[in-house]
Amino acid sequence: MALNVGQVIDLPFEPFYIDMERRGFTLAPVALKDAPQALRDGEIDAAPVSLVDGFGIEDICDPVAGFCLSAVKRATSSLLYSKKPLEELSGGVVATSTDSTTRKLFQVLLSKLHQGQAGDFVELPEEHDAFTVAWDDALRRRRGVRGYEHRYDLGEQWNNMTKLPFVFARWFVKKEATKEDILVLEDTLYVGLEDGVDSLYHLSEPKDHLLMMAKDITEYIMGYRYFVGHSERKSIELFKEYLDELSA
Repeated sequence: MALNVGQVIDLPFEPFYIDMERRGFTLAPVALKDAPQALRDGEIDAAPVSLVDGFGIEDICDPVAGFCLSAVKRATSSLLYSKKPLEELSGGVVATSTDSTTRKLFQVLLSKLHQGQAGDFVELPEEHDAFTVAWDDALRRRRGVRGYEHRYDLGEQWNNMTKLPFVFARWFVKKEATKEDILVLEDTLYVGLEDGVDSLYHLSEPKDHLLMMAKDITEYIMGYRYFVGHSERKSIELFKEYLDELSA
């Protein structure tokens, strides 16, 4: 029986899905933040999951080989906009995006770079000193936001601090999936790495909803890796260590 696969529609995830329907997978639209619960509820069998959320579903899911979404240096779609410098945000009020990894990455950076700790986290309509934004929402705002003098690319901040890429998401599949289905999924994702990424490189049409020309899309996609290598493994382990320190 073919797997039901959660389809995240944000731009950097597009390459993964290029061959899915032809290979017999059923695609179910899902927001990245909702993928873990959809996996638990049995609504889908596999999906990309935000890195931090992935730590919480290891009881029901396994990673799909090393497929991931990793920013080599700049993320461009994981941003912090602030009315004051990052080093002055300790104790400040921060409105956070729905992406758990972007929020935790901000907390780690504030702690490790400036020995700071965020104050309250609120929803975007509420009064705040800074806000985080991720994925397509971040791409639409990548040029700046009026009233927020300071812009930080959180992937770039991580790379400056650690000299490592940052893994924002990984693919997971339910533990009860058959070996045959997992092998087909892996093969299909490999096609995405080759043909899907290549199709974005050669895209000639703009994506108006993201305010991106074709050359902007190419530059953006070139900043990502889609498979976990040695540097990505080191980065994940280091980030987990820092998360444990935050919780201590």
